[in-house]
This record gives sequence, structure tokens and C-alpha cells, in this order.
Amino acid sequence: MVRTRFLIPYVFFLAAVAWSENPAQNLLSQGRIDDAVASLKETLQKSPNDALSHHLLSRAHYEVENWNDAITEAQRAVALQPLNSNYHLWLGRAYGQKAENSSWVAAIGLAKKVRAEFERAVQLDGFNLDARTDLSEFYIEAPGFLGGGKDKARAQAEAVASFDGPTAHWIQARVAEKEKKPAVAEREYRAAIQSSNGYPSYWLNLASFYRRLGRLNEMEDAVNRATSARVNKPDTWVEAADVLYRGGRNFPAAVQFLRRYLSSNALVADAPAFQAHYLLGSIFERQGDRQAAMQEYRTSLSLAQEFESARDAVNRLSGQAMK
Repeated sequence: MVRTRFLIPYVFFLAAVAWSENPAQNLLSQGRIDDAVASLKETLQKSPNDALSHHLLSRAHYEVENWNDAITEAQRAVALQPLNSNYHLWLGRAYGQKAENSSWVAAIGLAKKVRAEFERAVQLDGFNLDARTDLSEFYIEAPGFLGGGKDKARAQAEAVASFDGPTAHWIQARVAEKEKKPAVAEREYRAAIQSSNGYPSYWLNLASFYRRLGRLNEMEDAVNRATSARVNKPDTWVEAADVLYRGGRNFPAAVQFLRRYLSSNALVADAPAFQAHYLLGSIFERQGDRQAAMQEYRTSLSLAQEFESARDAVNRLSGQAMK
């Protein structure tokens, strides 16, 4: 989910200023991960205690699914600035991704760290909506012995409701969906749309819900509503394309959305260009256009050499071409 803030505390403003002043920020926004990593490592050679650079380097490793290095750099950022809510959030996210790709035994220990970091992020800044929603997702998905609990997620929704109604409805929708109450979930997803005045991200949340239910006509209609609204978050185009791809519907529109994003001057770090190219390649491959798919996979790899998914795709298509 791409979450929007309707209330931005001063601490977020300061974080945004610091982010924009880091030269690697533009590289990350453009999806040039290799160049960003090189720039950040150069900065850290001169200033090893630069917490923001460690955080951004963690984000770069996270995007290419290098979970171990993402954790290491996030830990360094947290150690240098232990009161930074966002740094704890991203350390928790890195632990979470590592857990999803680990054995069951290892995942248990990592899950406890995820919860600790998310809870600390919320404790440090109750207005950090990303931390609130990620913590809610943890409570919804995790079993009780790891600290999960739907009542805990509902408590997060109640806390958020006082300053961000759409997010509160989204959390309630996720709880209802997990409880296999689709009618209640749908009502909450639609309440989020209404209270946000039709913000595109909430239409896409509804579209993803319909996709999970197999209600693909309604899914596509929700995507159309999202993309026909006033799009003021560039990554909306990438999310819309991803929903269509996952739902196996209207690939031409998905291609159009991705090309519109990649040709714009509004690339953002939340939707790295290398991942957009990879998704475009996946769509072309699904359509049977291997040549176009290979071109996109190679472009993705040229921006992020450590992105194994793109490398595997190039090797796979190269092997097919040799047969």
C-alpha cells in the first residue's frame, strides 16, 4: 500500500529536508541503485557516522532484496540516531523481509525483532503513519505467541482515527479481511476512499482486495477509478500496473501506465525505475514478447546489478533463445 499523510508533523518536514539535501537521494529516486550505493559508500568513507547515509544505503540494499546488508546498515543508522522513528521502522522492515526468506526457526527470532522495531517507531512518533500501519499488519498476520493480535491492530486503528480517518478505515479493512469477513472489509475499504475524497491509493487498495477475492472485473474498475482520478503520487502508475499484472488483466493498460511513469520527470524512490522496468519486462514476457521483455530486464539490471530477479530473468530468456 502507498500511504498518504493528511497531517505532517514538523519532524517529518525536517526528515524530508535532510533527505533532499543528500546527493544520493536523486539517484535513489531515479532508480539508479548502483550509482546511489557508490555515492553513499564514498560519503561514509569520509563521514562514517553519517546516520542518514547509513539509512539510505540500507534502503538501497533493501530495494535489491539484499536483506543482510540492509539490516546491517539500518542497525548502524539506529545506533547513531536511536530516537529516529523512521530508522527503527526501516530496520523492522528489513528484519521482516529477512524473516520471510529464512527458515521457520530463524524467522521466529526475526519476527520478534520486527515487532520490537515497529513498536519502538510508533512509541517515538505516534504520527508516523507508515509505522502505525506496518505495526498493524504485524499484529494482524503474526500469531499470538509472537505478539500478534487483531485487537492490537484495532487499537492502532482507534489511535490513528483521531488524525487520519482513511488509514484507520484501511486498518479495520485489513482486520476484517483477515477474519474472513469480506462484506465488512469491502465497506471499510470504501469508507477509506470516501474519507480520503477518492485518493487514488485507496482505490488501489480496494482493487487489490478484489484481486485477492478473484473479483477481477471489479478489480479493473477500481484500477480505472484510481488512474482516472487526479494522480498526485507518481508511483500510483506503478501500483496500478502491478495490480493489473497480478490479476492477469488488461496488460496493454499496465504497459501504458509504466511507460507513462518511466517517461515522466517525477520518478520516486518508492517506485524505483529498475523495478518498474522489471515489471514491464514481466508483462511483456507474459504476453509472449521475449525480445521486449529481455530489453526491459537488461535495463533493470543496468541500473541495479545486484537485483537477482532481473539477472535470473535475463539468464532464463537467454537460455530459451539458445534452445
